[in-house]
Amino acid sequence: MKVHQALKTSLLFSLCCLPLIALVWGVVTNQLGANPTEALIRELGQWALRFLLITLTATPAQRWLGWGLLLSYRRMLGLFSFFYGLLHLIGFVWFEHFFNWQELLEDILKRPFITLGMLALLLLIPLAMTSTRRAVRRFGFKTWQRLHRLVYVAVSLALVHFFLLVKADLLEPLIYLAIWLLLLALRLPNRFFVRWRKPASE
Repeated sequence: MKVHQALKTSLLFSLCCLPLIALVWGVVTNQLGANPTEALIRELGQWALRFLLITLTATPAQRWLGWGLLLSYRRMLGLFSFFYGLLHLIGFVWFEHFFNWQELLEDILKRPFITLGMLALLLLIPLAMTSTRRAVRRFGFKTWQRLHRLVYVAVSLALVHFFLLVKADLLEPLIYLAIWLLLLALRLPNRFFVRWRKPASE
C-alpha cells in the first residue's frame, strides 16, 4: 500500500514538473517565439495561477463528485503553485531588471499590475510555510484554516494582475475568471443549505 502511494506521489510530482521542463526545452530550442524571456516569465506566472485553481478544485471535487485524489495531494499542488510563482518573480527580476533592485522597486510602485502580482505572491509565502501537519497542530485547525483563506485573496489579486497585464486579449484571463467564479459558486450551495436547515432542526 505504501509503495502504491509512493508511486502515485512520484507520478504526480513528475507531472507537476513537466511544464517547467517544457519551458526550459522551449528556451533551449528557441521555440518560445520572438521574445522567449517574456514568454517564459508569462508562462511561469500562468502555471502558478493554474496550480492555484487546481488546488482549489480539490474540495469541490470531493464534495460534489466524491473524487478524493486531489484532496490527498492538495498540499503538493499548492506548493507547486508557490514554486512556479517564485520562478515567475525570479524570471521578472532577472530578465526584466537584471537584479537592479532600485529599478525593480520603482517598477513595482509605478505599475499597478506588478504591485498586485507581488502582493499575490507575498500572500502565498505564509501559506507555503504553514502547509505541514505540524503547522496545523501548532496553530490549531481553526486558526490555520483562517490563515489559509488568504488563498482566495491571492487568486483574486493574481487574476487582476493577469487582466491588467494582457490589456487587450482578454480571452484567457476570462476563462480563468470563469473557473474561479465556478469554484466559488460550488462552495455556496452547501453553506446556504446548512444555514437553511438550522432553524428547522431547532
